[in-house]
Amino acid sequence: MILSKTDILSRLKEGEITFSPALDGFQLQPHAVDLRLGTEFHIPKTWEITKYGRQAISIDPLDSQKKKNFEKVELKMGQFFELLPKEAVIGTTYEQIGLHAKDIMCVLYPRSSINRRGLSVALSGIVDVGYTGHLMIPIVNNTDQQIIRIYPGERVCQLVFHEISSSLTTEEALLHGLTQPKYNKAVKGFIAGKSDGRAEIDLIKAGKITLLKKKFSIKY
Repeated sequence: MILSKTDILSRLKEGEITFSPALDGFQLQPHAVDLRLGTEFHIPKTWEITKYGRQAISIDPLDSQKKKNFEKVELKMGQFFELLPKEAVIGTTYEQIGLHAKDIMCVLYPRSSINRRGLSVALSGIVDVGYTGHLMIPIVNNTDQQIIRIYPGERVCQLVFHEISSSLTTEEALLHGLTQPKYNKAVKGFIAGKSDGRAEIDLIKAGKITLLKKKFSIKY
């Protein structure tokens, strides 16, 4: 069963679902919660200087050396991140989510408005029962020539909450197979369609996400 807005609010009130920082009024949808983009980005490294010279970096998950394949970039609210054509990066959510009930899991989906901008935010998988933490967001600029700007604090994806048929123990929830888990009006002619409201956008671009959260807090 997918949780409705009423169900989500009830679970929030009971502390069975938590968000830090708390949700604001823009984020709660009829049957989903929009998540905001955080300030941390991970950019794939393509080459490095070794004793052999300039050597390409291949991402090998089976490499026991576990080389550093990504460069971490930390921005501030009010700054922006420009994705080059065909560039792929890993972003993070601004909010930290906590699933404290034994019968709740969720799935991370892209917002359609993000896809219409030429970006691909991957269906980033299942958030397991009992999970606490930030979520990773794979983001790709699918265009051939356009540089696309994204802002920390803007809503880029959404969580759909599901109630599972029977509760899981903590031990069951933490076991993946045989192992532990790894870790309002649109501008005319703008194909991205309906945009977020100015009240929200202006605060995001000004880096005033804390004020946004306070001004548009929700009661539950």
